[in-house]
Amino acid sequence: MIEIILGVGLLVLGGGVLYLGKELSELKGLQENQDFEVDKEKVQGAVSESWQNLELGEKIKSLEKEVENVGKEADQIEKLHQDIQTMLENPKERGEFGERKLEDILSRHLPSSMYSFQGTVAGKRPDAFIESSSGKVCIDSKFPLSKFRKMQEAETKEERESLKKKFRRDVKSQLDSVESKYVRPDSGTTDYAFEFVPSERVYYYLVKEEYDILDEYAKKGVQLVSPLTLGQKLELVKNDVHTAKLSQKAEDVQQSLKEISNSFSSFESEWETYRKHIKNAKNSSDRLESEFEGLKQRFERVNDL
Repeated sequence: MIEIILGVGLLVLGGGVLYLGKELSELKGLQENQDFEVDKEKVQGAVSESWQNLELGEKIKSLEKEVENVGKEADQIEKLHQDIQTMLENPKERGEFGERKLEDILSRHLPSSMYSFQGTVAGKRPDAFIESSSGKVCIDSKFPLSKFRKMQEAETKEERESLKKKFRRDVKSQLDSVESKYVRPDSGTTDYAFEFVPSERVYYYLVKEEYDILDEYAKKGVQLVSPLTLGQKLELVKNDVHTAKLSQKAEDVQQSLKEISNSFSSFESEWETYRKHIKNAKNSSDRLESEFEGLKQRFERVNDL
């Protein structure tokens, strides 16, 4: 940003110099063609007029202001960087940072009814857990970052390698803890849990340099996730829950149809019985009517006699 502003400033000043050079060359030409001395006042007037015409004073002031603003922004960025570094050096603040980031990601991807913070699962208290179709998915955000930071700041290769081994041990220890606490399907959890790394830089370092560890613990049910990859996995969990709900609704509809079918079969059986009774009643009615007609005819013949 500073380079762009300075470049623009140089172009402005360069244009001004060229313009002034043109004015002076014209005066010099007059001096060579006509034998007279250059009037300093005229030269100064020409320079002043050129300065005003090009509005160089205002442009330089504007340039100075832009450079000052950029300087302030750079100071703010540097201060923010220092604040983040200080936070990462403090385990408590680092943990709070990870929890806030985790909460933000969960709130953006899931309805509030699907997740909870600081609840108890299998007798333990994960940083958060998700209600899935196959149990509670526990999430831990207490990832060891201090050794990683020191490793990045190491000045010698030997020191860096030593810190790399320590960081590797810290990672394995944390993943062991997550497995023992939160991968317990017999106590209501899913057969996997998430270890949340709030830094994409740390996550991709582990993917690149320690993939064998991630693969080993993924088979045990501990999945390492970053802000980006956690969001993707949350969408999968949400879709799975939605599919399970649709499946349950389909089963409910099927059960209702089965009950209606059974009721209809019972009704059909009863109706068949009633239909037979009605048919028998009709036959009896027809027979009685026939006998009544016979008696009526006989009565009419007797009446005629």
